[in-house]
Amino acid sequence: MNANKELRHVVLFKFKEGTSDTEIKKVEDAFSALPSKIPQIQAYEWGLNNSPEGLDKGFTHCFFLTFNSEEDRAVYLPHPDHKAFGAILGPVLEDVLVVDYWTK
Repeated sequence: MNANKELRHVVLFKFKEGTSDTEIKKVEDAFSALPSKIPQIQAYEWGLNNSPEGLDKGFTHCFFLTFNSEEDRAVYLPHPDHKAFGAILGPVLEDVLVVDYWTK
């Protein structure tokens, strides 16, 4: 792929009503550990929604990953550590939204 392009992987979470702060922290920590376990992740950041517009539809957490190629993303998606993270997330997840795009 063009060296000037990066593949962004944006993930938004909405947690089930009643999910405890401890359970949410466990998800945050588990997701944040993935870059140290999956070398295909080139960059990682996350944050909590603080938009004043009221258009978040209950999504509170945004995770932003960067890959160099679709091949690297293809390694990440079925990776055992990614799957293990899904097992932590699953019981408390109400909804998820994922958008991937190329940027220059």
